[in-house]
Amino acid sequence: MSFPPLVEPAAELTIDEVRRYSRHLIIPDVGMAGQKRLKNAKVLVIGAGGLGSPALLYLAAAGVGTLGIAEFDTVDESNLQRQVIHGVSDIDKPKGLSAKESIAEINPYVNVVLHEERLDNDNVFEVFRGYDLIVDGTDNFATRYMVNDAAYFLGIPYVWGSIYRFDGQASVFAPTLADDAPCYRCLYPEPPPPGMVPSCAEGGVLGVLCASIGSIQVNEAIKLLAGIGEPLVGKLMIYDALEMEYRKLKVRKDPNCALCGENATVTELIDYDVFCGAISDEAADAAAGSTISVVQLEHMLKEREEGSRDFVLVDVREPVEYEINQVPGSVLIPKGDFLNGSALEKLPADKQVVMYCKTGVRSAETLAIVKGAGYGDAVHVGGGVVAWVNQIDPSQPAY
Repeated sequence: MSFPPLVEPAAELTIDEVRRYSRHLIIPDVGMAGQKRLKNAKVLVIGAGGLGSPALLYLAAAGVGTLGIAEFDTVDESNLQRQVIHGVSDIDKPKGLSAKESIAEINPYVNVVLHEERLDNDNVFEVFRGYDLIVDGTDNFATRYMVNDAAYFLGIPYVWGSIYRFDGQASVFAPTLADDAPCYRCLYPEPPPPGMVPSCAEGGVLGVLCASIGSIQVNEAIKLLAGIGEPLVGKLMIYDALEMEYRKLKVRKDPNCALCGENATVTELIDYDVFCGAISDEAADAAAGSTISVVQLEHMLKEREEGSRDFVLVDVREPVEYEINQVPGSVLIPKGDFLNGSALEKLPADKQVVMYCKTGVRSAETLAIVKGAGYGDAVHVGGGVVAWVNQIDPSQPAY
């Protein structure tokens, strides 16, 4: 299904702009009118990370007149494997500023607007207003649902993308453009159970996958802005980089959708952190009063060396993570072994169990399982190995 252009054409293109965009202008479907629409367009990109980097680069190169960047983070060395809009000299620089400087090198005719605050219920409407289209490069479920809901309430279409390891997805959610167009909640009515879907920071992502999905998002944005082709409205594009396979599935509008359905129950912004949940209720209950700091762990390890204390320190991350860094004296039992029950037979019955992961989320989930199995004095390490490297042993690499 095709849609009318989201944007009216700008009055003219300068001679310099004609030279710059000449390869667009000679495409019949784009032409002078389409390029003028891009010049007049205002697009907000949420995040200048894995997806936001290629999206911003190609939107700028395409000649989108105004680019908003909603980004509050700073550039970290681990970002450079995939966030190609940043370079070595940008480490510790605000990502929004770094992205703006890169865009200026690519296309000085683009006006960049920075929104250097974390999006939340208090500011999302103010940030979104005035934009014709939103490109979503977020990496957590709470923000995705908030973006979906806020965009729906404001009547702004948005292009969504998701990446994990070798897999990517993309779609366009625009229920205000057509009566049968679904929103994100039609595709995912509920978030996955807490802890079931690792983030890219926990599970990793192939760097070039970001470019594959980010470029699809820009392609969809250009089609919507210029009114050409058939956008991914009501369709889900799935990409498997290992098999080099693209699949396109139909996504139907859910008449019972909580947001855009016939009897909507979500009529305003909600508490998205509670809705999505960082950890399960069981994990939160288990961690209450059973969380130790890395400083406490260091003290406990010294006592174990001296023979005045005995416990087993369990790393519940994946083997590839254990190869990067670890707390000395730990044993590796991945979280999956706790979920299938095989880990319990590896735990000593006469020793306290202390668990850690990367940040404390997975270890809290496994703590609930261990306590349920009768290890009442088990604890986990808040902040995980990230806190250990930052506070105790900075000689180890972070990831």
